[in-house]
Amino acid sequence: MTLRTTLDFLLHDWLDTIGLTSRERFADHNRETFDAVLDTCERIAREKYAPFNRLVDTQEPHFDGEKVTLPQATHDAFKAYAESGMLSAAQDYDIGGMQLPYSVEAAANAFFACASVSIGSSLLSVGNANLLMAHGTELQKQVFAHNEFSGRWAGTMCLSEPQAGSSLSDVATRAVPDGEGFESDPLGARYRLRGNKMWISSGEHELTENIVHLVLAKIPDADGKLVPGTRGISLFIVPKKMVNAQGELTGVRNDVALAGLNHKLGWRGTTNTLLNFGEGKFPVDGQAGGPFGNGAGAVGYLVGQPGKGLACMFHMMNEARIGVGIAATMLGMAGYYASLDYAKNRPQGRPITGAGKDAAAPQTRIIEHADVKRMLLTQKAYCEGALALELYCARLIDEQHTGTAQDAEEARLLLEVLTPIAKSWPSEWCLEANSLAIQVHGGYGYTRDFPVEQYWRDNRLNMIHEGTHGIQAMDLLGRKVLMEEGKGLTLLSHRIMATVNRCNGIPALAPHAKALARALQDVGVATQKAWSTGVPGEALANAVPYMQAFGHTVLAWIWLDVAGCALDNDPQQETLETQGHVGCAKFFFHYELPKINAWLGVVQSRDLTCATFPEGAF
Repeated sequence: MTLRTTLDFLLHDWLDTIGLTSRERFADHNRETFDAVLDTCERIAREKYAPFNRLVDTQEPHFDGEKVTLPQATHDAFKAYAESGMLSAAQDYDIGGMQLPYSVEAAANAFFACASVSIGSSLLSVGNANLLMAHGTELQKQVFAHNEFSGRWAGTMCLSEPQAGSSLSDVATRAVPDGEGFESDPLGARYRLRGNKMWISSGEHELTENIVHLVLAKIPDADGKLVPGTRGISLFIVPKKMVNAQGELTGVRNDVALAGLNHKLGWRGTTNTLLNFGEGKFPVDGQAGGPFGNGAGAVGYLVGQPGKGLACMFHMMNEARIGVGIAATMLGMAGYYASLDYAKNRPQGRPITGAGKDAAAPQTRIIEHADVKRMLLTQKAYCEGALALELYCARLIDEQHTGTAQDAEEARLLLEVLTPIAKSWPSEWCLEANSLAIQVHGGYGYTRDFPVEQYWRDNRLNMIHEGTHGIQAMDLLGRKVLMEEGKGLTLLSHRIMATVNRCNGIPALAPHAKALARALQDVGVATQKAWSTGVPGEALANAVPYMQAFGHTVLAWIWLDVAGCALDNDPQQETLETQGHVGCAKFFFHYELPKINAWLGVVQSRDLTCATFPEGAF
């Protein structure tokens, strides 16, 4: 099956995306408009992204001390993406949007991630602008968000710092009021920021005329001290170039300086930067930037309330985590398609029985070997299953925004529990799919003559950024399954059991339904035993194995539900497409779901081998 065939099945047969068109927001849409969006994005990805994936990997961004240079292909790809309207796809008509369901938008963006995730950095701008639409003032929306949606400006998120990494409690960037009357600036309460931010994707480039940085910083108290922990963190808009209330550039550069580019294993087509705020390289005088200048510092405008910045930023981070899941999924998918094509065309070896004993017999294609089929099936199960999970989460976002009050509340609870899985599961297992794609290619896969080594390098980032694997695991076991007295976990369990009960009546799926019910019960028992002593150190010592078991159980549910839908459409399995869905579900239940027993074993026993291992014994 092609990517488009898979997307069409998941969107329309499985998720009934067309059903959304009965809602007022999407009433102007139909299957034809959805298909037109997918057609356009598939074409742009094929023409402007895929042919240059290797080029942007070898021609890394270059900083000459004044500006960053990117290949012309990157400029052309960004322009085509912006002109397609996808930057504002989900926005209202009156600001140039399409009012497109997020599930369709996510599916359309999958083409770009599959073609060249390294070129595509546009989704950061979308997430940045969406955050401002949710938490910014009306003028902040008009000046900053709308210009990002048009592609005129780009956006970033600036959280991590060199000394703090993922520990946002230790953010040290300071923001002080910019003189008397600082609250009177029409763009928002005006502050001066000083500090350093690390790992900032697209932090400097010439793709757009301005870059809108969203920066986490702390406002000192009356004694000049920073409030400890995350409750003292505020959020600021810090534009690369100063603008006025009409959204026009003033000709003055803000005091945001590129300290250097990070040289990465993958994603080499996207700049990743260390930025210095307020170091004095581009001093902003009071007259050029407004009437409240008081000296050194980058000018920033407060978003929301002081001390509430992290809550605002999580609006962007949760959206970004689903984006990371899609990127990881599509990199795995790209490797799967490449290795499938290779396996169909590469002759090597002979059957182990019959004519295969004759050395003079013709060689067989490697796809005819059982172990190669195992590797291909593993990739298919990981990647197509992950894609279904991501689109399911995207459909929940549509439900949260446009469904009834009850449906929206259920979508919110499900997203709380599923977002750590949507980010972490593809980033681990679609990376493994990329490793298997290399293995299918044999020695050729380890060379740069074939694309699969780049897919692996690009995908290795996804277990790290937007919350590392370990952080996602602690979030899942330490917060999400417990929050609101376990409402989210209970609701997810009910959804899973609904699928189990439905598929118990389908002979081809009944054994899998029983296996899934047992797995769900085991996860529930492990959750209770992990927290039975109430000691966080014991419960969270094996948070990652817990997340692995939880994720595999969720994916088993996804595959069972997908297979059930396929059999509803084609009970006799007359099409190869249905055989693919049902066979992949069978593979996942036979080869993958049994792995959860080992993972849950250490969780249930609260095994402290790792936590108590002496440092000196390493």
